Amino acid sequence: MPATSVGVFKIATSGPGDVSGLMSLISSGTIDPKSILAILGKTEGNGGVNDFTREYAVAALCTALAPHLNLPPHDVEQRIAFVMSGGTEGVLSPHVTVFTRRTVEARPDGRSGKRLSIGMAQTRDLLPEELGRAAQITETATAVKAAMADAGISDPADVHFVQIKCPLLTSDRIAAAAARGSKTTTTSAYASMAYSRGASALGVAVALGEIAPGIRDEDVLRRYDLFSKVASTSSGIELMHNVVIVLGNSTSSASEFEIGHAVMKDAIDAAAVMAALNSVGLGTTPRSSRELVNVFAKAEASPDGSVRGFRHTMLEDTDISATRHARAAVGGLLAGLAGNGAVYVSGGAEHQGPAGGGPVAAIARLSS
Repeated sequence: MPATSVGVFKIATSGPGDVSGLMSLISSGTIDPKSILAILGKTEGNGGVNDFTREYAVAALCTALAPHLNLPPHDVEQRIAFVMSGGTEGVLSPHVTVFTRRTVEARPDGRSGKRLSIGMAQTRDLLPEELGRAAQITETATAVKAAMADAGISDPADVHFVQIKCPLLTSDRIAAAAARGSKTTTTSAYASMAYSRGASALGVAVALGEIAPGIRDEDVLRRYDLFSKVASTSSGIELMHNVVIVLGNSTSSASEFEIGHAVMKDAIDAAAVMAALNSVGLGTTPRSSRELVNVFAKAEASPDGSVRGFRHTMLEDTDISATRHARAAVGGLLAGLAGNGAVYVSGGAEHQGPAGGGPVAAIARLSS
């Protein structure tokens, strides 16, 4: 029976415009550019509204890949899902993770069980007044289900990480809504990032049956008892729709990779990180034939102002954004346990795991 083969390649970058590592792998034949389905990256910007390193990185990748795909650069973004997360505070190291997918005739001998699978979908363009509200939740839930089908995953239990790139509000977008007689959920561009991330995460939770449908507008950023254990959402200025990437395991995959996850209850939950590593055979007694490819996690400053009963000051620092503090803290934890700083940590975990915590996923190569 035909199967899909998913590949994963982590590539260090010297800056947001550096595509040399990817081009080298394409030139050597290691990566077929036509098989690239998604690219997740960490760039060294501030992760805020004006973090243009994300758009710069996507533009550089689209320009570099365009001749290999016989497409103009703008159309590359319609074919490949790009999710750039700004902010490499502390020991976090800028890099991209490239996911490829191709069809193979059958599984190679010895590859049994469920293996890494990936699927992609997009929502329609959202109106500014829909961001952070029920419309974004509903549209995201529909896209998650479509991405699951694209990945060949039918059981929500086999979904281990759902990465979403979602829009944010700008002054122009807020003004456009007002001109139509509509009111946006907030007039702060920075606050809109949290609303968009939160609504997108709730869409994942609805799609996977983690929470019941019918979430109200007023539940977003208020009902923190509602969350997804696998959602990772990141806001950006460069789009007005949600890009959804589902990562899980499927029997239809012939990949040599596997993914697993756990849920961090707070920013110092090392046990959860180890549980994620254990889920793919890379814990305290790692299987010799397995190799860690990358770790993906969400991070946020606990909204109640404390971590395990001790006060933190991340939310009160007017010099450095709380999201930057959180990325640095969780990034240091993950880097120490993973053995390198090239790990994917995204800030702002609204409705992504319990308040103050977040999902963490690990991908391992099962054989050399």
